[in-house]
Amino acid sequence: MTPPTPRAWYLRGRRPSPLARLALAPLAAVWAGATARRIARGRPFDPGVPVICVGNLTLGGAGKTPIVRELARRLAAAGDEPHILTRGHGGRLRGPIRVDPLRHTAADVGDEPLMMAADAPVWVARDRAAGAGAAAAAGAGVIVMDDGHQNSSVAKTLSLVVVDGETRDGEWPFGDGRVFPAGPMREPLAAGLARADAIILLLPADLPQADSDLLSLSGAKPVLIARLEPAAPPPPGPQFGFAGVGKPWKMERALKAAGCDLVGFEPLADHARLTEPMLSGLARRGFAAGAGLVTSEKDWTRLPPAWRERVIAWPVRARFEDDQALANLLARFA
Repeated sequence: MTPPTPRAWYLRGRRPSPLARLALAPLAAVWAGATARRIARGRPFDPGVPVICVGNLTLGGAGKTPIVRELARRLAAAGDEPHILTRGHGGRLRGPIRVDPLRHTAADVGDEPLMMAADAPVWVARDRAAGAGAAAAAGAGVIVMDDGHQNSSVAKTLSLVVVDGETRDGEWPFGDGRVFPAGPMREPLAAGLARADAIILLLPADLPQADSDLLSLSGAKPVLIARLEPAAPPPPGPQFGFAGVGKPWKMERALKAAGCDLVGFEPLADHARLTEPMLSGLARRGFAAGAGLVTSEKDWTRLPPAWRERVIAWPVRARFEDDQALANLLARFA
């Protein structure tokens, strides 16, 4: 089984061993170089409607999906006919295909697309340009692209970079700044920020304020603060939690902060396959502690149907602190 994202990657001041630095530095240089060349050689396709790209600079766990969902809700409320475009990580279908929650499963289209389909029409496409064209042809008034800051195949009207603003317990959203596989970065920090039109700092509900060092990274670019908040109270009584998200330890921390009586927690790899033996083992551990099972909304979409009544999904949502600043940004670009 693939292990979860190593939390050590995101510790400020992390010092890998000299052997690790020597072994991984050349691979990181190759990765960064390949990413830069792919971006530079891209010929962006214009689908004829505005495209808002919600991306990040690390391998995962920044909180793109809650931001995408909130933007889609706001755009729909304004009558803008948003469609969401995503690669469909973890799904078998290459697309372009519109997600149908009554017909598709997470194995078909991926867990996040299935979850986001409750908010707006969602298109899964490995070929982002083809997906954008399909969405526009189907009547999209604006396309919200989930991920793709490092993808140059679609012309972007507005590029938003989501940064995990939780900096307590020694964590820093970019770790030591090293590019994968030496660290968590998809590309060097300066290169990624240079292509962004604005930055969204996503903070947990209980963190008083954003780190001043993070706020200073943006330079002259707009910075919007958003909060990741529970969309419902945690389930009552003792609970045993598990999550296969980018940073599973953050869900454990959020459940406790929300008042959940959490007796145990199992971190899983992002998009981990939830097999019958794995779930049975988690259920036994929960039963031994007299606890129910709770997981993220994203993980719940991957559960086999027989388990959906046995596990409670705990949803969260993003809330922007300055609604007018967000409205001004969207009006200016899109």
